[in-house]
Amino acid sequence: MAAGEDQDDAKIPSKDKSMTSNSRDTLESGNPPQLEIDETSILLASNTTADKNLTGAVNKTGEHVKSNEPKKLEFQPIDHDNNVRISIDNNEIDHSNGVTIKWSNLTVDVKPKRVGCIKRLCCSKDTSKPNAKAIIRGINGEVAPGTLVAIMGASGAGKTTLLNVLAKRNCGSLNIGGNITINGKSINRDIAKVSAYVQQEELFIGTMKVREHLVFQALLRMDKHFSYEERIKRVDQVIKQLGLTKCANTVIGITGQIRGISGGEKRRLMFASELLTEPKLFFVDEPTSGLDSYMAVNVISALQGLAQDGRTILCTIHQPSSEVYAMFNRILLMAEGRIAYLGSRENALEFFNGLGYLCPVNYNPADHFISQLAIVPSHPEECHERVKTICDAFENSPFFVKPELKTSESDIDNVEFIRKSPYKATWAQQFRAVTWRSAITLWREPSLTAVRAFQTIVTAILSGLIYLQINYDQDALQNVAGAIFFIVANSSMGYVFSVLQTFPLELPVFLREHRNGMYRTDVYYICKTMVEMPYFIILPLIFVLISYWMIGLNPGFTNFAIHYGIVVLISNVASSYGYLISSMTNSVVVATALGPLFVLPLMIFGGFFLRSGTEPVYLVWIKYISWFNYGFEALSINQWETFGNL
Repeated sequence: MAAGEDQDDAKIPSKDKSMTSNSRDTLESGNPPQLEIDETSILLASNTTADKNLTGAVNKTGEHVKSNEPKKLEFQPIDHDNNVRISIDNNEIDHSNGVTIKWSNLTVDVKPKRVGCIKRLCCSKDTSKPNAKAIIRGINGEVAPGTLVAIMGASGAGKTTLLNVLAKRNCGSLNIGGNITINGKSINRDIAKVSAYVQQEELFIGTMKVREHLVFQALLRMDKHFSYEERIKRVDQVIKQLGLTKCANTVIGITGQIRGISGGEKRRLMFASELLTEPKLFFVDEPTSGLDSYMAVNVISALQGLAQDGRTILCTIHQPSSEVYAMFNRILLMAEGRIAYLGSRENALEFFNGLGYLCPVNYNPADHFISQLAIVPSHPEECHERVKTICDAFENSPFFVKPELKTSESDIDNVEFIRKSPYKATWAQQFRAVTWRSAITLWREPSLTAVRAFQTIVTAILSGLIYLQINYDQDALQNVAGAIFFIVANSSMGYVFSVLQTFPLELPVFLREHRNGMYRTDVYYICKTMVEMPYFIILPLIFVLISYWMIGLNPGFTNFAIHYGIVVLISNVASSYGYLISSMTNSVVVATALGPLFVLPLMIFGGFFLRSGTEPVYLVWIKYISWFNYGFEALSINQWETFGNL
């Protein structure tokens, strides 16, 4: 979460004054108190089926009955259709090949912005440097294999920042201190080789089908030694594992444009994309954001299945329902950059109750914890003091365990950190895969093709009607020059503006895939250009076939062929220039606004509006980079060189 986010208002349940001061003393002494209120009676209140394996039960009169039987959580298979909840028994999971992530004395500060020279000159009185703002303050933690951890806290607590720092993502503006290890080995960005980061934003090419998307991911993300058949087999396994069989041949969809799969299916598809490479460590940012309760349970069920296989999963989550909360086996509560609690879900209530912050009956424990850790604007001092008390009490409680960052050779062998090329596919494999996807994307947008064809035909007929069958005499020279320049301008402006939205729309997907080492930048650009090149060849042919003979230009077939070739070159240069403008911004609106600014100066120096040799000396260089100038000159030479006398 960004450091500057506002704190959410929260209703804070009053502290139960019946609690004696002995509760706090007992907790700090190292002996957790025995409480008569546990999580079972609270979770039953939200109309969900409580896990019978949790300690405690509720009798018919509503009284809580303690059970002396040891707690053992049994694993149940995932059933996405029936919403079966899984409870994970860490004792039954094989951790031999898993990943244990630890962090010690971790601090994160936001780098202060540099003061510009103009501001320093104008505001010479304040010459002090701005202080860095602390987001995370010296925290410690450890997460073992087979663990599904929920990172919770109020807005601005540092949840997403912690996730990004552990995953080594989006840390460019942060000062990071402390140690982070995986299986005892300190790592930097090499963590990407054994981990997967699932973003909150759903970034897909909406015209692709679910199976096609996963095949594309498998072709570029799986190691080189896998054959094509093995990659397809792995795709089928992942589709079945995450319950995507029913929608495997359904278009992903674009919100508001193309109807596709549901929100929950999109989230599971995000997990499936990362699961193809079989990572041992998952970082998941807000997986249930924007989903209803049914979809949220399905998504967390998928994460439970991954954790049951021995993977380590850290997941930020905002205000989970009681049913979703009960699906995590460990929770990490954050407040003002500190850890208020890190441990098993069952012991969280015990810890807060020991401090005197009792969770009311029929109240969601997750909401209770967040409300106690939130900073309410109406009385911030009291909230800050309460947060400090809770965080200090946790660090002095038996629930707090400071990780030992000692290197173990046997653990290191389980994770390979070999520096090599970030790309797992060769240049040729990248080219084939990206070309295939670009072709599918273009083919499934027939409306775009229809609009381009309609525009070409209408402008060709319009130019033909304006300059219909020019009568060649001394007065026709200006009309012919106007017709030729109209052809150049139309072939330029139309193709520049037709591609301006290409990169802004696909830039987020490209950046994510490129940073994940799927393909190179040159591969992406060449493939996009190659796929759209047929349009830049066929559409100019349609335009020339109509306009050339209607206008009555040089009737020789050779002249016609040369004229068509020059128009094709102009169209391709214009589209490339449009791609250049498109790549300057991630906003379609900004790209559209920049188009005329970059094109009009080139058109003015195209040889029609300004006579050659009369250009201002300080702007004459624009003439030599203007394809309008070269295209207009080439078409004029082709028209008049073999025409003869008027």
